[in-house]
Amino acid sequence: MDRRVVVTGMGVISPVGNTVGDFWSSLVNGRTGTGLLAKFNTEGFSSKVAAEVKNFDPDRYIDPKESRRMDLFIQYAMAAAQMAVDRSGLDFEKEDKERAGVLVGSGIGGIQTLETQKEVLDQKGPRRISPLLIPMLIINMAAGMVSIRWGLRGPNTSVVTACATGNHCIGDAMRFIQRGDADIMLAGGTEGSITPLGFGGFCSMKALSTRNEEPDKASRPFDLDRDGFVMGEGAGIVVLEELERAKKRGAPILAELVGYGISADAHHITMPDPEGRGACKAMRLALDDAKLPDAELDYINAHGTSTPYNDKFETIAIKNLLNSRAKEVPVSSTKSMTGHLLGAAGAVELIACVLALVHGVIPPTINYATPDPECDLDYVPNIAREKKIKTAMSNSFGFGGHNAVLVARKFE
Repeated sequence: MDRRVVVTGMGVISPVGNTVGDFWSSLVNGRTGTGLLAKFNTEGFSSKVAAEVKNFDPDRYIDPKESRRMDLFIQYAMAAAQMAVDRSGLDFEKEDKERAGVLVGSGIGGIQTLETQKEVLDQKGPRRISPLLIPMLIINMAAGMVSIRWGLRGPNTSVVTACATGNHCIGDAMRFIQRGDADIMLAGGTEGSITPLGFGGFCSMKALSTRNEEPDKASRPFDLDRDGFVMGEGAGIVVLEELERAKKRGAPILAELVGYGISADAHHITMPDPEGRGACKAMRLALDDAKLPDAELDYINAHGTSTPYNDKFETIAIKNLLNSRAKEVPVSSTKSMTGHLLGAAGAVELIACVLALVHGVIPPTINYATPDPECDLDYVPNIAREKKIKTAMSNSFGFGGHNAVLVARKFE
């Protein structure tokens, strides 16, 4: 496969900003998007902390009549896709829409619609259930609605791999272009599942931080006192194009996507492999796919969830991957600021990697106060670091043992 793939547009809806510029400004300045959950009353929930999107106005991106027919996770995807297309400078009326596709996934999908309509069923009976329940609920509808927006009739599909969804979507979209199935792909992940049922499910698993008295410090990846992740929401969408056509139209090339590795832990439904074997294998496959020597990897954006198991086992996996060089490579977790966007996490974090390549700044891991002897890498603690980097890796690992890793290279 000698067709090269580049990133020419990006869009973000996140707890730390609803534009790429605001998102990046928050990351490099260490501003957190976590706080006390405001969407609903958290009485009775063990955790009261979340990373919610603020001041989101879907009418800025979607016809108000249409947006009312969409669950929140679809609205987030539509907004991020519009930003990404605008940033790329693409005019689809001048493009071959048969050669342009969409690959957008979600970890949970339309749970907000499900909960609302379950109340309708219980209180008013089955005849009052919305005829839009199913279209608003199903995960593939985010990709479907994005394709409808621009009339894109190329490959169109969706991936559901929990917290690895975003990276799987972007990696699989890269393969569509490399194989010649498409020339342009809109790809990424979206999530809007901070609802009583979604939040309560993670509380029952004891997966969420209960640092309720210090909500801005609750997400603290790799810190000794981490106690769980902070549930987030939002979307990240990128425009991928085949390199030569992007150059021909004078596209703004932000980075080249060069490596993709996937694997399974085959170990446990929620706990990562204690030896980090699946994660290490995905990282190795991504480096091999990129034909990138270990010595030339400059930065890792970790999955870094702030859970005791993930951060310890991801550290082991990175050590097994890089051996003696492991402590020389900066590793940071932007989840310390964004919280964990579940199915959108990988896409948003790849965008952080691209921005780090463009600006020569590595975002920090904030709330890092007490080193954990079992997490002993360079986590770029608390303050962003200026460093000209040429390559960056984005790790995403999901419940079920799904692992997806992307490698991006500075375009020169």
